[in-house]
Amino acid sequence: MRKILDTTKEKVYARYQAKGRMLPDGLAYVDSWLEASGGRCFQLMKAEAPELFDAWITNWEDLVQFEVVPLVESPTKNFKKSKS
Repeated sequence: MRKILDTTKEKVYARYQAKGRMLPDGLAYVDSWLEASGGRCFQLMKAEAPELFDAWITNWEDLVQFEVVPLVESPTKNFKKSKS
């Protein structure tokens, strides 16, 4: 999750337009959802190694606050739905 500070919102979008996401090799953007107020962006990323997040965060930490939450697949992902 990344929190965009009100004072940097325009700078974040300007940098994104100029340089893209600036992801290191091995870190992939999957999808994102923006909080209705626009203050927080929840991004789903896929990494070959957790330390790749550090390189990406370094590119943005002057404008954005990050919280990285590791995820695993749900154990019910492959369960078949029962017919009730």
